[in-house]
Amino acid sequence: MTAADTTATVITANPADGTTLATYPAMGAAEVEAAVARGAEAARSWGGLPVTERVALLARLAVHLRADVERYAALVTAEMGKPLAQARGEVEKSAVTADYYAANAEAIQAARPVEIDSPAGVSAFVSPEPLGLVLAVMPWNFPVWQVMRFAIPTLAAGNGVLLKHSPNVTGTALAIADAFEQAGFPQHLVTALVLAEPEVPDTVARLIADDRVAAVTLTGSNRAGEMVGAAAGRASKRSVLELGGSDAFVVLSDADVPAAAAAAVGARFTNSGQSCVCAKRFVVEAPVAQEFIELFLAGVRDLTVGDPTDPGTAVGPLARADLRDALQRQVDESVAAGATLAAGGRSVPGPGSFYEPTVLLDTGPGMPAFDEETFGPVAAIAVAADEGDAVRLANATAYGLGLSVWSRSTERALGVARRITSGAAFVNAVVASDPRVPFGGTKRSGYGRELAQAGILEFTNQRTYWVQA
Repeated sequence: MTAADTTATVITANPADGTTLATYPAMGAAEVEAAVARGAEAARSWGGLPVTERVALLARLAVHLRADVERYAALVTAEMGKPLAQARGEVEKSAVTADYYAANAEAIQAARPVEIDSPAGVSAFVSPEPLGLVLAVMPWNFPVWQVMRFAIPTLAAGNGVLLKHSPNVTGTALAIADAFEQAGFPQHLVTALVLAEPEVPDTVARLIADDRVAAVTLTGSNRAGEMVGAAAGRASKRSVLELGGSDAFVVLSDADVPAAAAAAVGARFTNSGQSCVCAKRFVVEAPVAQEFIELFLAGVRDLTVGDPTDPGTAVGPLARADLRDALQRQVDESVAAGATLAAGGRSVPGPGSFYEPTVLLDTGPGMPAFDEETFGPVAAIAVAADEGDAVRLANATAYGLGLSVWSRSTERALGVARRITSGAAFVNAVVASDPRVPFGGTKRSGYGRELAQAGILEFTNQRTYWVQA
């Protein structure tokens, strides 16, 4: 670490107008080392506490989040541009998750007896036990929820958390670490690292290799996932990767088309389309395609783009200007490849990183809007000749995170869903994470699971006890 590195800073900016929000001193090597040492010690002590003591603090966390929801929501909106009502929603969802684990974590972590018929006098059981300090590399798009959906079950399991959040939401990262202390969790059990952008790859690699770091989880790009997964493999450490998504929203010929179209608008444009589980590719059977497209376009044209603090705003800015520019490339290249621009297709003039809600028709394999993850307010619609063609188009992706299938026949929808690869399948509903069910992907969308029982057990040692009386 050079002298220049010790004076590096992280600057956050408001994507709605480009103004600077705050400047934070970046941690140097000595500060990172101290954070790891303190975090590892806190995790050891925490893991030795009874489960009942750990989960009691989760209930207090839920109370704290709800009491301070306006402050957290305002910070999220300022740093990454999410409409304020949606920012409140992710804080509330975090509180709901804390309540869920406060009520269920003890039962999930109970030792499981194993029946042993022979030899005589032998008993056995399996006990989930904490691993230690877990490194979390988290994204900016749901800056509270993404952290909480990992951290809450991981802490309930008796582990500690070392958080490397996205630099553009540094204020939120520090606020999250403080929220756990405000709720009564031990100091240093949740630590936010503030790293200068050039230092991130090497620092993360060193942390994964560090013996005091027991495991790593990442939610982010495939490029980041490749680096983290490779480093975890070299260190023989547990890892969970929640990567990109290009979720299919399949509308079958017997669907309730108005309901599907209304849901599709929300599924694509919530959080300005900046979500791994946003529906991105709309695969519609030919008999209902025209009706769906007309209703969908009407819904898109009703969306209000603007100031994310305005209650009437549905679509705020993209989190950064480079993300807007990357989206423009995908749209332009898709149109050049034969897609039809039916709505939007350009940046909104003026300050801020705004992009028009955009709809592309006549899309399919070979176009960036269909093949790549579009992380912004762009919808790609493809018309399928029949059910088999819909399955083919839905599977024509390197990703496999979520899937939504719409049909008046549950049996038919489930049959179609079973033929399409994904980590989750929703019938007549929009894909969303929920603390009661596991969340994660397949294929290039990653591996491992968060939430529900799986969210606790991912970062535990399933330890076998064999007792001879």
